Amino acid sequence: MQKKLKNTDYKIILASKSPRRQFLLKELGLDFEIMHKDIAEDYPLYLKREEIVEYLCELKANAFIDEIKDDKTLVITADTIVWLKEKTLNKPKDFDDAVNMLKQISGNMHEVVSGVCLKTNKKTIIFHVISKVYFKQLTEEDILYYITNFKPYDKAGAYGIQDWIGYIGIEKIEGSFYNVMGLPVARLYEELKHF
Repeated sequence: MQKKLKNTDYKIILASKSPRRQFLLKELGLDFEIMHKDIAEDYPLYLKREEIVEYLCELKANAFIDEIKDDKTLVITADTIVWLKEKTLNKPKDFDDAVNMLKQISGNMHEVVSGVCLKTNKKTIIFHVISKVYFKQLTEEDILYYITNFKPYDKAGAYGIQDWIGYIGIEKIEGSFYNVMGLPVARLYEELKHF
């Protein structure tokens, strides 16, 4: 049964090809359509942490201007980065890049930062959520096993919290688990209720 959010009569478009974002939004009980466009996710190099994700999610939303033809269509976009020691870990380019990222994450705390943009033809809301993730020291065997078997090339920081590496490697999280998966659903739900 689809849940009806109070005050929300929008046709919702989730502009994302991420299966995790699609799953999480569906679990909120909302009706939505999935669309995505290939957009170069480039941002000015002077941007830091939450500035990056807010810039990118708005960039993605603006690509759907033509789809927002009336004030009853709402586009939701999101972007997630891993922020470690004042730099971004994006999606790994290849096997070696993934190994390098997990070696950096190993034994350290990093932040997972997600930005979300809600856009109609009359209104735009952009917000971000930060979660702190603490990894234990991973062995090289753990890292190689994970990348070989789970191929995390579509994931920022080269890992998925819901994968094997999350089970064996994460000591604690401060903040939203679902934010680390790629969509801060509790905050999103609140924002949709008041949109």
